[in-house]
Amino acid sequence: MREVKTIVTTAGRPDDLSLALAAFACQQLDASFEPRKKRSVRKISQELHAHVIVAGKNRFEYYAFGANEPFFFHPNSAAFRLKRVARGEAEPFLEVVQLEIGDSVLDCTLGLAADAMLAAYTVGEAGRVVGLEANPNVAFIVKQGMQSYDTTELPLTACMRQIEVVHAEAISYLKTLPDNAFDVVYMDPMFEEVIAEANNFEALRLAGEHVTLTDEWVSEAKRVARKRVVLKAHFRSEWFTKYHFQQFERTTAKFHYGVLNV
Repeated sequence: MREVKTIVTTAGRPDDLSLALAAFACQQLDASFEPRKKRSVRKISQELHAHVIVAGKNRFEYYAFGANEPFFFHPNSAAFRLKRVARGEAEPFLEVVQLEIGDSVLDCTLGLAADAMLAAYTVGEAGRVVGLEANPNVAFIVKQGMQSYDTTELPLTACMRQIEVVHAEAISYLKTLPDNAFDVVYMDPMFEEVIAEANNFEALRLAGEHVTLTDEWVSEAKRVARKRVVLKAHFRSEWFTKYHFQQFERTTAKFHYGVLNV
């Protein structure tokens, strides 16, 4: 099977900034640059059999090979969830993870980082939030997006800037860590049963890595977590019982959280 490479191009009418951003993306991803030459992104992708990163004036976009819509960073649900939390309203994720100021959190499946932003808000500047993303292109888009997304909304901006994005597969990364390296290890490996929270979620599903929970993953997460391991899964998932997570049911939600205290 022919390998799908990644190339970088610009928007239709590139300026100096777009060209500079394209050069940066090429360097970060070890990818080659392809001039746009008035071609559509879809045509470039098909001609070169490639994933395409587009460096625009305001953001990077990622077209996975065969995808019709781009994946790009946007805080999505995190913005209104953080506003609710700041008002003192209940947030199911935070109720389950039970974070304290100064805690460290490892998010094994970062995605669009909405949960990681809530974690960063709660642990504060004294804490640490690391997010793993197995797909290098998705990791690049999310990392650059959180560093440059233009928002005056606080605390959203500070939360985005605080998260450390790491391009790594969860089990491999966990194996590099000592015991009790993080207070909380969080896993959200659901890609097969998608409940869209935003229009961009479908693009993420197509662009990201499809993973499933395994014995090894749970075992490594328990070893690395000092306080607890938290799982997000479809409410009918057998993982809660199989791995002895305490399932927190929510009557109106398609996804439930589970907790393993260690």
